[in-house]
Amino acid sequence: MARRCELTGKDVMTGNNVSHANNKSRRRFLPNLCNVSLISDALGETYKLRISAHALRSVEHRGGLDAFLLKAAESDLSPKARILRTEIKRRLAASAAAA
Repeated sequence: MARRCELTGKDVMTGNNVSHANNKSRRRFLPNLCNVSLISDALGETYKLRISAHALRSVEHRGGLDAFLLKAAESDLSPKARILRTEIKRRLAASAAAA
């Protein structure tokens, strides 16, 4: 399983550990990933995603999973999130056409 956020695309970064003697050795900065279940209001279902803690705060700030996915860039989303986004768009378009 990749260490990558499914919503924002936040990924592993690399850098250096620097000692007091200024010796440098390579290290990895891992994202703070959480397994969460988010509810889609448009679809009325719960989806399990592996997202970063920062993305979880962003989802809550934007007003839920649906609002976040509709505003997110297509390139950052995982394949699972892209499918979910198209389903939400399709459902919202159908409900708008019916009203």
